Amino acid sequence: MFIKSKLTKSVSLAIAFGVASTTMIGASAAFAQEGASPEEKSIEKISVTGSRILRPGAISASPIMSMDAEDIEFLQEPEIEKIIRILPGTIPGDGANVNNGSAGAATVNLRGLGTQRTLVLMNGRRMVPFNFNGQVDTATIPTALIERVDVVTGGASAVYGSDAVAGAVNFILKENFEGVALEYTNSQTGDSDGKKDNISFTVGSNLAEDRGNIALSLSWMNRDQILLGDRPLGLLGINTDDGAGFEQFLAGEPPLAPVAGCGGPNVVQAGGSTTSIPTRFAIVGGGAASAGQFREDGTIGSECSRFNFNPFNFYQTPQERFSATVIGHYDINDDHRVYTTFSHTNVTVDTQIAPSGTFGAAFNLPLANPLIGDQARQFMIDAGNTALANGLLSSDPSAPLTNWQDINQNGVVDAEDYLTVQLRRRTLELGPRSEAYDTDQFQFVVGAKGLITGDWEYDVSYQYGESNRVTTRGGYTNLTNIQNALDTTDGVTCKNGDSSCVPINLFGGFGTITDDQAGYATAIALQTQKYEQTVGQVIVNGPVEFVSSPFAGEALLMSFGYEYREETGSLTPDECLKLAPASCQGGAGGNLLPIDGGFKSDELFFEGILPLIADQSYTEQLDLEFGYRAADYDSVGSVDTWKIGLAWRPVENLLFRIMEQSATRAPNVGELFSPVVTGLDNALGDPCSVGNANIDATLRDLCISTGMSGAQVGQVQDVISGQISVISGSDPVNVPGAEDASTFTAGFVWTDDFLKNWSFSVDYYDIDIKDTIGQFSAQEILDSCYIEGNPLECSKIQRIGGDLTIAGSGIQLFTTNLNYFQVEGIEVGINFDVELEDMGQLSFSTNINKYLTNERQSSDISAVIDCNGFYGSDCSPTSDLRFIQRTTWSMDDYTVSVLWRYSSAIDIENDQRDSVFEPFRKIDSYSYIDLFASYTLNDNLKFTAGVDNLFEEEPPVVGGEAGSTTFNGGNTFPSSYDVLGRVFKFGVKVQF
Repeated sequence: MFIKSKLTKSVSLAIAFGVASTTMIGASAAFAQEGASPEEKSIEKISVTGSRILRPGAISASPIMSMDAEDIEFLQEPEIEKIIRILPGTIPGDGANVNNGSAGAATVNLRGLGTQRTLVLMNGRRMVPFNFNGQVDTATIPTALIERVDVVTGGASAVYGSDAVAGAVNFILKENFEGVALEYTNSQTGDSDGKKDNISFTVGSNLAEDRGNIALSLSWMNRDQILLGDRPLGLLGINTDDGAGFEQFLAGEPPLAPVAGCGGPNVVQAGGSTTSIPTRFAIVGGGAASAGQFREDGTIGSECSRFNFNPFNFYQTPQERFSATVIGHYDINDDHRVYTTFSHTNVTVDTQIAPSGTFGAAFNLPLANPLIGDQARQFMIDAGNTALANGLLSSDPSAPLTNWQDINQNGVVDAEDYLTVQLRRRTLELGPRSEAYDTDQFQFVVGAKGLITGDWEYDVSYQYGESNRVTTRGGYTNLTNIQNALDTTDGVTCKNGDSSCVPINLFGGFGTITDDQAGYATAIALQTQKYEQTVGQVIVNGPVEFVSSPFAGEALLMSFGYEYREETGSLTPDECLKLAPASCQGGAGGNLLPIDGGFKSDELFFEGILPLIADQSYTEQLDLEFGYRAADYDSVGSVDTWKIGLAWRPVENLLFRIMEQSATRAPNVGELFSPVVTGLDNALGDPCSVGNANIDATLRDLCISTGMSGAQVGQVQDVISGQISVISGSDPVNVPGAEDASTFTAGFVWTDDFLKNWSFSVDYYDIDIKDTIGQFSAQEILDSCYIEGNPLECSKIQRIGGDLTIAGSGIQLFTTNLNYFQVEGIEVGINFDVELEDMGQLSFSTNINKYLTNERQSSDISAVIDCNGFYGSDCSPTSDLRFIQRTTWSMDDYTVSVLWRYSSAIDIENDQRDSVFEPFRKIDSYSYIDLFASYTLNDNLKFTAGVDNLFEEEPPVVGGEAGSTTFNGGNTFPSSYDVLGRVFKFGVKVQF
């Protein structure tokens, strides 16, 4: 009877052979003892992650890493994303250490192929995404109920459908929890901050004479913030290009103060943003000669200070999480079972960056504004007339740029006129910019499974999930209102006639903006997101008795299924967020427009395992595994995927496996339906700006071809803080189609008894994705135009007044199908135990990942981006070699475990090398040691303690522009390296 049977040797073999490369499996890989009773020899049909086939002793032809509940306990980490992050085959996704660029979630990124290409499952079923980009927030997973986590490498689309291009992460929950468990864990840094509290309460019971089971798990977690300013490394923004501020950091000195009269809160001499206090001034398109900076007394002189934005940002974002999960099943009889799972999670995450400002916004400024001092007004008039003489000023409405209104028509700039200017003012009086994410998510599964006839079984299920999110954004500037407030000639009323308008004084230092002015100049904005997922599924499994190999004697095992899936997502911004090119949330990087769309798919699939040879010389077992899935999407049409592989065991203790798979990913809601909006992306610099002192005739012509006048070349301002304006959205002409991947894996697993629980595995993998859905990077477009001279790429550059930092300007980065993305490597797993007689037992486990290739190319004429062993604007830190090694000593009620985390040295991307300060061109190899200990007082009480980063390794210093702002923050890479110092952990578990 399939429900009541027990696991025996076949299941142990499945773990030993099928679920390797194991990461941290200990005694669970042991073989069952010989001489078991007939009852113990009854076996249960199981499936392993990456297959739906039910069979005794299931063996996977794909490599699988597995972590069980004990392995997770060793880490004492209630955040799943941080647990998965330490695996050598992953690269950090969104999470606690992402601030500027965070979506307020925790995601998983296998092989560095992107979170959208990692399928996240719970009990083999899709989890509902939290946003229209199809990403799953792992914060919604009930950690207290996790039995184990399986990570299958390579394409799994033939089994699970779209998105499993890099692989799948499957969280297996406990099915038969009995009793009561109360667990509390606490962690905080050696600086006594960043506290993290987690409480979970789980209760479960068998039902109706063990015919069923139901369990309820409740949990609460709270994570405190850590600001960049709470650590010496984060006190000042260090420049990546010239190292400004680095000497002060090394010497433990405060940032250099600016010249007298050019100061204010967090104002520094170097190492910060040019959107500063006091205000910086420039005429749009007026050239470098028109630029200057106010002083605190309202006069203008040369540029004299920058704003240190670092201390306001987070190294660790605050979070609070509540979750409830119910899982249960009931056996109607020996042949049929009904089951259900329900989960609900509320997660709130706050992100915060430095106070907003006017940044690159262009304003029409009346020179008669009485809030402008006399000296400053004359500076502006003189700068305007200089620009006019240099051919950089125009009042002609038909000209490419109109940056002057000659009100009195006298042909010269004077106090009666308007100039189009940039006033780069950091608005500290409005407070820091914040985004508060409040997400409610629930999902339920109901189903039934059982016997149809003979050995054929069925599994019918329906699942629905929904995620609702409200994001509240505060502290940003309302650029429309600021424009209204600047347009005054009496300093009391505004020219637009709005009685609520309060003229604003941006013409000086901190404090010129009064409370009334701040109230009119800022706005609170709301946006809501909703995502719904519905999945209906029917699966039948069983043997095809008339198909078998004469050399095996076992029938072909098949699984057939049908799946209907419907997903819809939406984004609804409030009215002020919609304003183009810049919303009422100035300093947010652009505007937002509504997104509303979805897709449906009908999918048929089958899998098979055919034993070819069994119990023969040099072939104890040889199995053929194959599968096929045909999917029909109402968005991209029909796609299909397949797999075929062999698992060969020449002798009992040796398994060779090989698998070739085709995988696919259909575009998600965001990739299909995103409207064209403005925003920010990372770039090294504008080659046509004042930041480039080596503009030759060829480059000059290319700059002019992208909308610059000859006089503007080399005169416009450079990109700011490594960010450039972009225009993004789904390609309105060429909506992206599905991407395809071919995945090849081959390896072996060797187990033996010369050491207890010995397991050694080596697997090669090659994942090659064609027609990848994504965007060109801004730097790629700049290089293709200004270095390669490609006119098509030059046409994607839109300038205003020759500038790329003014709202409305930017580089077109539409979502489309790119060329390819390839990742290739070798993974090794080693596990064994050593008996110490009266001194207990030592257990050793190691997982190693060695990248051979990690590269991508956007088009045939684009440069290949090689990320293997590099970091930079295009690559998150990607060590070519990473490993973790755990050594555990256990004796009676005591356990002590040490985890060694290693990542090899990496270099700055080659095309960035010459523009980066020499000490920031390389990050050395890193080793971290984490310590865990536990003591079991009795059957009901257990204590745990630990220290992460035992030797307090300091993170690398690379400055603030070495990579994307999502992962490069606080002068380092906080998601890739430990930035919090030593972390102490404590826990207690009570169970009955």
